[in-house]
Amino acid sequence: MIFTSFEFIILLIITLACYWIFAKYRRVQNLLIVIASYIFYGWWDWRFLSLMFASTTLDYFIGLGLAGAHVERKRKFLLWTSIIAQLSLLGFFKYFNFFISSITTLASSLGIPSHSLITLNIILPVGISFYTFQTMSYTIDVYRRKVEPTRDFIAFAAFVSFFPQLVAGPIERASHLLGQFLKDRSFSYALAGDGVKQIIWGFFKKIVIADNLGTVVAQIYANSTNASGWELLGATLFFAFQIYTDFSAYSDIAIGTARLFGFDIMRNFNYPYFSKNIIQFWQRWHISLSTWFRDYVYIPLGGSRATTAQYLRNIIVVFLLSGLWHGANWTFVIWGALHGLAFLPLAITKNRDRYRTSKVVEPEFRDLHKIIGTFVFVLFTWVFFRAQSVQESLFILKKIFSTIFSSLPNSTQLYPAWLLGLALFIAFEWIQRQRPHALDVGDWPSWAKVFPYYGMVVITLLFGSFSSAPFIYFQF
Repeated sequence: MIFTSFEFIILLIITLACYWIFAKYRRVQNLLIVIASYIFYGWWDWRFLSLMFASTTLDYFIGLGLAGAHVERKRKFLLWTSIIAQLSLLGFFKYFNFFISSITTLASSLGIPSHSLITLNIILPVGISFYTFQTMSYTIDVYRRKVEPTRDFIAFAAFVSFFPQLVAGPIERASHLLGQFLKDRSFSYALAGDGVKQIIWGFFKKIVIADNLGTVVAQIYANSTNASGWELLGATLFFAFQIYTDFSAYSDIAIGTARLFGFDIMRNFNYPYFSKNIIQFWQRWHISLSTWFRDYVYIPLGGSRATTAQYLRNIIVVFLLSGLWHGANWTFVIWGALHGLAFLPLAITKNRDRYRTSKVVEPEFRDLHKIIGTFVFVLFTWVFFRAQSVQESLFILKKIFSTIFSSLPNSTQLYPAWLLGLALFIAFEWIQRQRPHALDVGDWPSWAKVFPYYGMVVITLLFGSFSSAPFIYFQF
């Protein structure tokens, strides 16, 4: 079940109606959320519900165990039990075949027989990278005594499985979201109204922009051998906006849907393509993941409070893991490594303390050359993210660069209508860049406030693909 499906709309309406009928009964509300979340997740494959339930149950009891344990050895044993179990679950379903095939390839290159190594026909459970990280962060925070473990299993199960952000984030922390399940909620027209606006904006980005761009990208990348370099460059540009609008659309719909239930979940995108450097890009792109790696990998390794060599090592480790998190393919590892290498010069030349803060300075027009430079780098690294193999990525990049320096494009290769549409989209986001989402027009004149909402709905109905294409990050 995906957000843009008819089934989701029905589930949302029924759940909301029942949820607010029991507004005075918080535990009943939480139970309704758990039921709706398991229906939502089980719609893909009900068998994977057992994995999510096992992950939830394990960390619930480990949290209670940490609360009662006062001997450090026992506390560490419980913590590592959780970490190893969650990573084993994730590793088996997501990376087993990747590691086996990598070992087979390495063995073959060394002349070592590897016929005994087998692969399995493993189906990747939707959203497993998200909910395992979310529940694992709970255990780590309980161990660090940053949050108190809950004894309310239903509230904890609702926190782990909360269907608006279950399968593609944002990856929430217990310190922010779990506490909201332990408090009474009252309906807020202002909160719900803003949620509806964000849902409309999310639907527009997904159905009108991402899915239509995805059709063009898929056609060209599937025929990369016969496509011209200009066509491949155009497809890569379109993919840059496809993945941004697709993933940020999911986050917008998730945040907006959560607000209908009286919850606040974290912002996951902050206009990342307006970043002045790669550090700002990662402060603005998939914020919940980048901060997760910062808090649970980078800082425990020593962060920036280490020797220069260790500091640089910590950065590379985080980016390699971030790339691998995205998928079981060497293309993602290379994508992460390239971002890490681009990060290093800034890390070396700038004051480290400058980047310990999560504060992001809003871009200005005078920063345009820096924004364009950062975007161009991000654009070409997306080739590794979209291509099916390292060889294909290198082939596409070679073809792009050999063509753009030797020939001019014709009008059909430039897709002028789409380029104009993207220019309007960028302009709209630029105007609204200091707001949580582009349809937040709170200080506009009253006569003008209505136009963006009706405009987005009309454009979505007229130009939306309505193909029920899954969100890109479902595969992660």
